Parts: sequence; C-alpha cells; structure tokens
Amino acid sequence: MRWNPVRVGIGALAWAATLAGAAGVGLHFSRSSSRLLVLAASGAPYLMGCALIGAAVFAAGRRWGGVGLTGVIAAAGIWTQAPLYTGVRGDDHGYTVKVMQANLLFDGADPRALVDEVRARKVEILTVDELTPAAVAALARAGLDEALPHRHLSPGRTAAGTGIWSSHPLSDTVEYDRFVLNQLSATAALPEVGPVAVYAFHPVPPVYGTSVWADELSRLRAILERAPADRPVIVGGDFNATYDHAQYRALSSGRFADAAVQAGAGHLVTYPTDKGWPPLVGIDHILIAGGRAVEVETVGLPGTDHRALVARIQLSGGNTPSTGRGSGGDR
Repeated sequence: MRWNPVRVGIGALAWAATLAGAAGVGLHFSRSSSRLLVLAASGAPYLMGCALIGAAVFAAGRRWGGVGLTGVIAAAGIWTQAPLYTGVRGDDHGYTVKVMQANLLFDGADPRALVDEVRARKVEILTVDELTPAAVAALARAGLDEALPHRHLSPGRTAAGTGIWSSHPLSDTVEYDRFVLNQLSATAALPEVGPVAVYAFHPVPPVYGTSVWADELSRLRAILERAPADRPVIVGGDFNATYDHAQYRALSSGRFADAAVQAGAGHLVTYPTDKGWPPLVGIDHILIAGGRAVEVETVGLPGTDHRALVARIQLSGGNTPSTGRGSGGDR
C-alpha cells in the first residue's frame, strides 16, 4: 500500500481530536494544583467538544473502532456537563429575591449602568468585587445607596475590595482574615423569610499561584460549612474558577448549590469581555443554600471585563433545607 499523506494527516487529526476530548474529561476530574492543568481545566468543555470532531472524521473514513472510542469520550463529556442544562425541579413557593454579582474592574465599571440594572431588575442583594474607594463614591453619586440603602463594604486598592449592598437591613458583618483579597459576610433581614446569611467572595486568581488559589477555595469552603444552618444562605463572587474545576465543585456541593446548575441555565460565560473575542469562561457564580434559583442570566456592564450575574431565587424560611443539589464534587 502506497503511503498517502492526506490519509495519514486525516488520521492524525482524528486521533488528535480524540486525545483532546479525553484530556478535557480528565481535566474536569483533576484535583491537581499544577498551574498548567488548572488553567487548562478552564477550557475543558471546548476540549471535550473535540471528541465530536474526531468521531466525524473517523466516521468519514469508516473507521468504526475510532468512532466507538470517540463516542464513549463524547458521552463522558456530555455527562459531565449535563447538570448545567437539566436544572432542578421544585415547587414555586417561597419568597422571591433578585441577587446580582458584579466584578467592577477596580473603578472601571460604569456606575450609572450598574445602578440602572439594579433598579430595572429590582435587585435586592448585590455583591461586588474589585471595589475601590473611588468606585464606592461613584456608585453613591449614581444612586446605588438610594436603591440599596444598607451596605457592608471593604474597598481596597485595585482588585482587593469587596462589597455587599442590600435593600434590607444588614447585621453581623464580618471580614475574613488571611486572604489575599477581601472576603465578607453579613446577615440580611428579609421579610417573610427572616435572617439570610450573605457572603461576598473573591479568591485569588490561579495565575498568581495555583497552590494559593486552591488553598483559598478550600478555606472558603470551610467558611461556608460553618454558615448558620437555621437560615438560607446566598453567596456571590468572582471565584476565579469554572464549573469544570473540581475545587469549585467541592465548594458548591453538599448543602450548597450553584444557581446556574439549579436553574439549568447552561454555560454562562462571564470573562473576559474586554478583548476582541466573546467571553470564554464562567468564573462568576452565585451559590445558594435553603432555596432554589429559578432563573439565572448574564448582564453586560460597560467598562468592566466581566459580565454580571443576576439570579431570581426562591428562598425558604427557617430550617428548610435547600431544594437544589450541589454541583457534585465527584462529577
């Protein structure tokens, strides 16, 4: 048989796509703190999709063994991503609250646009990251303190600042020590529900050290495990981690559930928005305990490099457990 470079090239493409798909599945389950693997896991869904390309190329060449192999890999990839699309069924009872999470890119976000979104969407709880003193002042001038008169803020230089605004009174305010960026919590008094624990998180990005990143996610999980069990909990933040990072899924498991998973909202990509291409990864999240997200969407904010998240959440009062499910640390 004569050597056919075209046939060899097509075969190499099929195997490369198959290996990329397998790598995507492996990265989804990886708990490694290796910088390369952590960063690559952000693109795991795109790698998994390569398995479909491999299957198509193998099928075109009538290589049925290759089709079977890529089919198994593709099925595994679909299984890992299915929770983002299937959602969680539940009743329609409970107090409905709108929650928004926004990264402000220091003081780059247009304060008027943010306040307009808060008012138009009737947001009652807002968590923000990368909050500077200048941004606090600009948001006040734009009317945020009128729309959400209660606040717990820890502004900082560049990325460090974090804040919580609420239309309901806040108490029990806490700032957590020994993190690179500021991490906050407070208790909001919501009508018909009672006290609701609110957390605003911003773990360090993995580009500054994946061991620190993994450690901060682990310690944030420990903070949430100590959250009061007798009330609903809402967590907003730029987690610098995607659904395909096992470290994030561990954080959003057990009592807690990712709002996008609960609502079946799919892949909500939020970053980056300041490039010449659309956002690629979803690193902003809202977590819930003692309630269920029924709708989650992204919202564009001029001047920042993130899309904001807005979730419509039905909260249960008292000791009622969450009606949702966590993302699952082993999926």
